[in-house]
Amino acid sequence: MQRIVLQCEGLRRTYQQGNVGLTVLDGVELSVAAGELVAIMGSSGAGKSTLMHLLGGLDVPDRGEVRIAGTRLDQVSDAKRGLLRNRFLGFVYQFHHLLPEFSALENVAMPLLIRGDSIASVRRAAADMLKRVGLEARLDHRPAQLSGGERQRAAVARALVTEPACVLADEPTGNLDRQNADRVLALMLDLNRERQSSLVIVTHDHDIAGKMDRVLVLKDGGLQPMMAN
Repeated sequence: MQRIVLQCEGLRRTYQQGNVGLTVLDGVELSVAAGELVAIMGSSGAGKSTLMHLLGGLDVPDRGEVRIAGTRLDQVSDAKRGLLRNRFLGFVYQFHHLLPEFSALENVAMPLLIRGDSIASVRRAAADMLKRVGLEARLDHRPAQLSGGERQRAAVARALVTEPACVLADEPTGNLDRQNADRVLALMLDLNRERQSSLVIVTHDHDIAGKMDRVLVLKDGGLQPMMAN
């Protein structure tokens, strides 16, 4: 029986726009097994980023539940949710969100420092991961000194340095040219398969989706399998 690392049931999320409620998610169900690669597609405004925020415990649903490694997020404190995110999840976004005042090494080390690991082990792990993504010569460079592709590779290294059970990636190649996009995707797939961690990726790119184990479409507030042409 496959181990489920991330799961949601009956997720509903409504936003208030003036006097009108806009429901973007309505009864979303999803289970992600260990090592599984899942793509989520859908039109702009369908609620893909909202879903990712809920799955990552960065937002709370109006109804329904999210479980990370079997723990319901609505039944634990904010501090416990933060610990669960740090231990089990990695995040990659369309924009790298690297802290500009810190070096690549310091940015990648941040999740481990938050975890409370020793400085020596943190620096070693961050340097090893940056080497793995081809940035061993950029350890002391700040984000402004890196190219767009290098910044996104550093963001991938930061997401994976904790060896998470699941990586949530929201359009991680959306701001890259095709060459860098292909490189970042290949890197994410290699590193995730090496560690048997799962990947849930939001994308508009059918080539990327085609490399996943499963493709789901977010439409009319729910997830459904993509139909073959």
